[in-house]
Amino acid sequence: MPPIIIKIEGVEKVYRTGRGEVRALDGVNLEIYKGEYMSIMGPSGSGKSTLFNMIGALDRPSAGTVSIGGINLSKLKTREVAYFRGHHLGYIFQQYNLIPSLTAVHNVALPAALAGVSKSEARERAAAILNEVGLGHRLDHRPGELSGGQQQRVAIARALVNNPTILLADEPTGNLDLHTGLQIIDLIRNVSEKLGVTVVCSTHDHEMLSVSDRVVWIADGRIARVAKRSDLEISTGHVNSHE
Repeated sequence: MPPIIIKIEGVEKVYRTGRGEVRALDGVNLEIYKGEYMSIMGPSGSGKSTLFNMIGALDRPSAGTVSIGGINLSKLKTREVAYFRGHHLGYIFQQYNLIPSLTAVHNVALPAALAGVSKSEARERAAAILNEVGLGHRLDHRPGELSGGQQQRVAIARALVNNPTILLADEPTGNLDLHTGLQIIDLIRNVSEKLGVTVVCSTHDHEMLSVSDRVVWIADGRIARVAKRSDLEISTGHVNSHE
């Protein structure tokens, strides 16, 4: 069994509003293994996005701990959290979040430059990873000159440029057609396997489950079920369990 890379213990997240408390997470426990491809599923309001943000160090729990590589994220100061995210986590978003005025290679090189890498090395890294995702011939094209699938490939390259331990993908196929979405799914899986990156994916896309090692369902702020890919029978629009 691979070592545990992400450990979530008793995590709660409570938001206080004028009408009282909203409990987004209610005692979540979850372990994710190094090199694993984990998909998180759940309806709107289930706590899926909140859990995803906890793993990505984008939010802090009201109670409990989130540890990555043995580091308790709650104990890090703001500057330490920013450093940790920049050097250990890579993010892929549904909306791509590319800078329109920058070329593909400069969009990808930006996180490396922000991490203190020299300009020449950052560009070299960016060009290499863009070539890896099949866009070596599009280095100098701006986002507006690229298709949605190509923009998402740039976003994947950007997420990988600093050699992260964990790749976090938030609905990475949400803005893509089925054919392009399947290409992106295969790309994330292939790149993660080649580089040994742990993937945590928040998704509604059942096609994404076909490349997952395990799937977590969350409902009402709690883990409802965890299943191995081998225990699932996946068809278009349906996910059945052998259990």
